[in-house]
Amino acid sequence: MPEMPEVQAHAERLTEALAGRRLERFELLNFAALKTFEPPADAAHGAPLVEVGRRGKYLLLRWEDDLTHVVHLMQGGRLRPDPKASKKPRGGLVRWRFDDSDGAPLNYLLTEAGTERKAGVWAMRGEVEGNGPLEGLGPDADAVSRDELGAICAANSMRIHGLLRDQRIIAGVGRMLSSEICYVAKLSPFANAAKLDADELDRFHTAIGEVLESALAHERTLDDIGKSADRPSRVYHHVGESCAVCGDTIRSVEYRRYTVTYCPTEQTGGKVLADNTTSKFLK
Repeated sequence: MPEMPEVQAHAERLTEALAGRRLERFELLNFAALKTFEPPADAAHGAPLVEVGRRGKYLLLRWEDDLTHVVHLMQGGRLRPDPKASKKPRGGLVRWRFDDSDGAPLNYLLTEAGTERKAGVWAMRGEVEGNGPLEGLGPDADAVSRDELGAICAANSMRIHGLLRDQRIIAGVGRMLSSEICYVAKLSPFANAAKLDADELDRFHTAIGEVLESALAHERTLDDIGKSADRPSRVYHHVGESCAVCGDTIRSVEYRRYTVTYCPTEQTGGKVLADNTTSKFLK
């Protein structure tokens, strides 16, 4: 699933391509993709696009008439140019048709690979923060101060890898960046957030900023959201390889829906974490 840096860079690309364009038509190609019915999504017809913003992992298409289309790409969703505009595009969910004021009409298509069909669009009028799919969303990871992070950790007695992935606590970080942040911070992914000392909190906060900044810089060099395997990483996608810092073997803890990666020497004092959910994990 695209994480904050991928979504932020894509929002910037979409703004550059579409800001000021008027929406000619909102085409719903898959009924399940539209998650709201009031206001109608096509109420934005004729309105210029102000910008494409981001909150957490959501794209925010803001129209001049105070309407916002909130888009979640989920695991396999993509929002890309659609020059062919075929009637039944593969994986097509929603199409936005923009005007041809400069002689070049633009169509953008929301697609989703696979069979889950969880990507979708919410149409919202007025303030979107704290409403609709953004209700209960934690603060964006790149906006959390050191003191705020300390308060968040103190209030959540849980593993820091899980804390980073919980969008209700901190928004924007997913599986890959959680492992990367823990590695850069030199913290066990299963360290208890509520038990971090001052030095560990400092390292944790610094690592969040460093990893997000580096990932965003990479994404801004691309023309589209890339594949997870192509994103620069230190431990993720490197299981079985040597750690670039100490030479130890990068290891993993496998779950049904995600993988935690880490370096024992750099993060757990050389201890190997048990690779099952019922073991007593390192605290």
